[in-house]
Amino acid sequence: MRQPKTGKDAMEIAVSDAPEQSRYEARDGSALAGLAAYRLTTRGLIVFTHTEVDPAYEGSGVGSKLARAALDDARERALRIVPRCPFIANWVTRHPEYQDLVYHPPATENTDAADATDQKPI
Repeated sequence: MRQPKTGKDAMEIAVSDAPEQSRYEARDGSALAGLAAYRLTTRGLIVFTHTEVDPAYEGSGVGSKLARAALDDARERALRIVPRCPFIANWVTRHPEYQDLVYHPPATENTDAADATDQKPI
């Protein structure tokens, strides 16, 4: 576990998509500070399944930066989101400017079955 930098060497978190690992990564230099795992479907959906922040970075805004960057990227790519991850779901609830990205299936659609069988190969 790496300690975040402080003072003049304060962390500069960079978030990027790592599609080969199906996740967005928040990095402090070369150190992985957090991640948001996802899977893409062929229906233009990105299903967020898990978010994790290294304990050394908890409380420093890494999770929020990760969520914002991932959702901004989804918007740029015209993807709708399915926030299965509680952190992403709660973050979207607290940031109404992102709620338009949330996919709301028709009442007759079973999204669990669709998500499981409609995956885009990565």
